[in-house]
Amino acid sequence: MTALDASARQSALDRLTANAPFLARLAEINPDDVTRFLREGTDAALGQVAPPPAGDDIMRTLRQWRGRMALLLALGDLSGEHDVATTTRLLSIFADEACNAAIAAAFAERVPDEEPRGLAVIALGKLGSHELNYSSDIDPILIFDPDTMPRRSRDDPGEAAVRIARRMVEILSARTADGHVLRVDLRLRPHPEVTPIVLPESAAISYYESEALAWEQAAFIRSRASAGDRALGENFLAAIQPFIWRRSLDFRQLKEIGAMSDRIRDHFSQGQAFGPGYDLKRGRGGIREIEFFTQVHQLIYGGRDPSLRVPATVDALAALTKAGRIDADIAGRLADHYATLRRIEHRLQMIEDQQTHSLPVQPAALDAVARLDGAADGAGLLAALLPVVRDVGTCYDRLVAERAVTTGLPRDEGELAVALVAAGFEPPDAALRTIAEWRGGKLRALRSPAALEALETVLPELVRAIGAAPDPQATLIRFDKLVSGLPSAVNFFHLLAAQPELAKIATQILSLAPALADALGARVELIEGLIDKRAFEAPATKAELLSEWAPGLSGLDYERLLDRVRDRVGERRFAYGVQLIAGATDPLTIACGYSELAEAALQVLADATVAEFVAAHGRIADSELVVLALGRLGGRALTHASDLDLIYLFTGDHLAESDGPRPLGATTYYNRLAQRVTGAMSVPTAAGKLYDVDTRLRPQGAQGPLVVTLDSFERYQREEAWTWEHMALLRARPVYGSDAARGEVQRIIDDLLGSRRDPETLARDAADMRDKIAAHKPPKGALDIKGGPGGLVDLEFAMQVTQLASGRCHDPNIGSALACMRVDGLAPAAICDAHALLGRMLVMLRLTAPEGEPATAAARQLVASRCGEPGWPQLLAAHDAARQEVADWWASIRPPQQETSA
Repeated sequence: MTALDASARQSALDRLTANAPFLARLAEINPDDVTRFLREGTDAALGQVAPPPAGDDIMRTLRQWRGRMALLLALGDLSGEHDVATTTRLLSIFADEACNAAIAAAFAERVPDEEPRGLAVIALGKLGSHELNYSSDIDPILIFDPDTMPRRSRDDPGEAAVRIARRMVEILSARTADGHVLRVDLRLRPHPEVTPIVLPESAAISYYESEALAWEQAAFIRSRASAGDRALGENFLAAIQPFIWRRSLDFRQLKEIGAMSDRIRDHFSQGQAFGPGYDLKRGRGGIREIEFFTQVHQLIYGGRDPSLRVPATVDALAALTKAGRIDADIAGRLADHYATLRRIEHRLQMIEDQQTHSLPVQPAALDAVARLDGAADGAGLLAALLPVVRDVGTCYDRLVAERAVTTGLPRDEGELAVALVAAGFEPPDAALRTIAEWRGGKLRALRSPAALEALETVLPELVRAIGAAPDPQATLIRFDKLVSGLPSAVNFFHLLAAQPELAKIATQILSLAPALADALGARVELIEGLIDKRAFEAPATKAELLSEWAPGLSGLDYERLLDRVRDRVGERRFAYGVQLIAGATDPLTIACGYSELAEAALQVLADATVAEFVAAHGRIADSELVVLALGRLGGRALTHASDLDLIYLFTGDHLAESDGPRPLGATTYYNRLAQRVTGAMSVPTAAGKLYDVDTRLRPQGAQGPLVVTLDSFERYQREEAWTWEHMALLRARPVYGSDAARGEVQRIIDDLLGSRRDPETLARDAADMRDKIAAHKPPKGALDIKGGPGGLVDLEFAMQVTQLASGRCHDPNIGSALACMRVDGLAPAAICDAHALLGRMLVMLRLTAPEGEPATAAARQLVASRCGEPGWPQLLAAHDAARQEVADWWASIRPPQQETSA
């Protein structure tokens, strides 16, 4: 022990003795603990304080234990050997152990021969986050399982649970000559005025799934199974996770959570002003505002980001900073301020073991608190606290201001017309009629008072956003159509009011991207995903998607998994489309992102389908399903509307049989399994549609079996396949199966593509096929990027004939293959730029002008910008030049027309 340690410990004891009567009495009662603290330090002294053994006088021994813990934790705090976080964690651990001891004693009194089980303590608030105050009550919810909780033979399960819970509370809370252990407040349970103090697990789950209020959702951010049957408690919390952490955030609840802070400020108005009497917990700039600041951000983002589901306030601030949700400087200051305010709160409670949060009004009492903390007097303490409180209040007020309701639009028609014209609606007549219909409740979604209130909240921002659209009138019509399809517009409007940037994005979607507008109409909550700034980051890889999805998909049954994957894919596909609208990412990068997304969905759903199938039919030894992607998926270049070209294969012996309860021969087994995988990827469910799957590129096309062995596939490709089928293999890529199986498929493809070919025959066969395609599927217009002379189909034919003839540059991705060919002198110098332009146009037009519809004027400018051109005329000129480059290349490769038809 150093002289500095000895001085700090003696100072702590002196300040405690002089200023904290409650602790001074404990020091007199427990002199050995004081001596050990002075000689060896806090942790050594705590190591000699053990929970009371079972069977002793529980009322007395628990209180004596609590007294020794209170004394030593106070000394550790005052001496600086423990910081605030350590002190609150140890106080919380003590509370957990005390609850366990009380539960064990209560069970022992009623069912002495049984182990305690079937009753769990769910800690909320500061105990739930391991941040318990020095002299705090605890706010648990008690649940029980009537099937596992021991009871006397004639006891009703509910009555037995209540008796045990009452005894537990009595053991902890009753005041005796030795004081109390913990104050227990059970009023946070559902409907406390009418419900028993302990609830059946099933009833509690049902309540939180269907009836719970906004404040209850916020309360469960800081929750854990802290005592009793923890397995039961953890199962309960797992069941209500969707209630606590909602991917689709109810912004009415967020608004109500903010209003709770306002009501607290109003209710405790006497403690709001800083100075003597200031309420450290509830006052402006106090502890509660730091907690609310943190929890609001957790509620907004935690439903989609599990890393933010952190109970402790300081830890949550750090997680929010790491995730980029709040500024690191603000988080650091709030964390420091939280420690300061909690430390002074502890000083208040140490003096007489009272649950108080207010600075004393009397100068002498305030001086005592200051001296206990090591300050000279109350004035010095106030001076130290003032900048802390001001900074917290400013941070919190800024948060409130960001979510404040803006001034509503005028109701007078003349004044409203002026406002609409100023916003961009000229003439304003159609907008006036639409807003009048909304306010009149004509739409189903706007017939409730709550919906109309939400409408008035969002209208100013909505009018500004729509008025700024390229065609305000058309955008307003689309927005009206969107709202008319909603069962309720309440949360949608509250979301747009709380996140004004989303209103701007929504109007861009409605005015520029029909495909996204349709998706938004089907699932309006898609726009919530854009709150997350990561929605505008570079598209995720397959591995990143699988890692991100894993926590939310584990444990789901098959049908729910199908829905959940459709939800996740829909959210990502929507976000990628918005990136294209916003210009956040190159369209070619998004095309790759669409492909990674489809692969991730295939991996999850194929795994789940195989598992379901194996449960019914078993496995086939040394055999597995392999999926080969072709076309745009094989080349990692999907668009928003692309289907998936797949070939199903299987390894092993086609004569083998599965080993399950309903065995099948290998061919039947894999054909049925592949049908189910296709269904998992394509069949619409309650969550909507996923992808169209096209399997016609398999051996013998639609006339052949859905699945063949690798041997059959290789034999067909060598002996029977047409030239165009080998051309298609140039964009083939194994995307499902073990590494070994995918490697074997890739070896077969590489061997096939590396075979020597007669260039003239190859070119003639390709030209014949190209002519058939042109006759069967003529271009839809001048902007059919794939069809027509010089389109992407011509480019692929020219490229693939050259690849097969040369035996080089066999990369499934067209851009990568062309780059290789240009370096090797196999392709024109300008062909890579031509392909990039056409590829970008295809991705953008699939989004802004689906089904070959003409793009609007505004969409044309958007497409031009995303393709690197200043305007539509310049894009058309670049497009024509690119097509000419492609057409010239293809013309240089294909034989003259008369040769192909000979």
